[in-house]
Amino acid sequence: MSILRPMLDRRHVLGGVALLAAPEALARRARSDDFDSFLGAIRAEARGKGVSQATLSRAFAGLRPNQRVIELDRRQPEGAMGWEEYRDRIMVSPTRIANGQRNYAENLALLRSIEACYRVSPRVIVAIWGVETNFGGNTGGFSVIEALATLAWEGRRASFFRQELLAALRVLDGGHVAPARMTGSWAGAMGQPQFMPTNFERMAVDFDGDGRRDIWDSRADALASIAHYFQRSGWREGEPWGRAVLPPPGYAPEAADTDGRRSLRDWARMGFRNQDGSPLPASDLEAALVLPSRGAGQLFLGHHNLRVIRRYNSPVNYGLAVGLLSDYVG
Repeated sequence: MSILRPMLDRRHVLGGVALLAAPEALARRARSDDFDSFLGAIRAEARGKGVSQATLSRAFAGLRPNQRVIELDRRQPEGAMGWEEYRDRIMVSPTRIANGQRNYAENLALLRSIEACYRVSPRVIVAIWGVETNFGGNTGGFSVIEALATLAWEGRRASFFRQELLAALRVLDGGHVAPARMTGSWAGAMGQPQFMPTNFERMAVDFDGDGRRDIWDSRADALASIAHYFQRSGWREGEPWGRAVLPPPGYAPEAADTDGRRSLRDWARMGFRNQDGSPLPASDLEAALVLPSRGAGQLFLGHHNLRVIRRYNSPVNYGLAVGLLSDYVG
């Protein structure tokens, strides 16, 4: 048997001459054909849901998978950062606090107008704005359509990203943003609030009244959209998010009941105090004990509004950091 026989399955025939093709080239071609078939199915589904052919032609012009998006999606975290480093170096750093205070002051009239409409604290709006995109300065440089198409075609959560891609196409079709400006994170989170496209459809608002919900370049739309998200998530006007506390002597955090809710008055009776040692308010406002992930012992009492913050992004350390930053900015 010829030793060349096993290679025949990878040959092209040109003019009667068998040419050996590199396996990598064939794999790339197969993947390219598969992506084109995927885009064809998306086109058909989007057209069936009312997206115009013109929008699809603009959105898919020259579209190919983004290898960097695939790499980022597959990357395994090398270990989560501890609470204290995450708090002090990343989320509630002196620089972020100073920038938050400046942006709060510069946008106070707008923030008060938004608060009057949605009854959400301007401080938490600015804190979310700060941690999500550094007050609009870092909204992400990936094409949202390219990133979502890549993840919907190849990613671990293909069904989820397919629905986000279809929503993104509807956003484009609505004229809210041009395809070239529709940029965001590698996972498709968009604009200054970092909304996924389905959240954009549900939560983004046209606060400046120009007929577009522009969370990329309209500060009014971006900040009001954050407020609308919090309003729809159940924000309670006038209530705090929580506070850092000191436990009573001999208290063991590892045995803490983080599910039970008690009034601040009851927590005070149990011996808990504010972090500065002062007594807790004699209030009937309910709170639950909250322990940061990978923390060194800091404890918090969290109220209903902390749970609302975590509906924006669920990790407990994220919610606590946003709460702390909101305390500093206003």
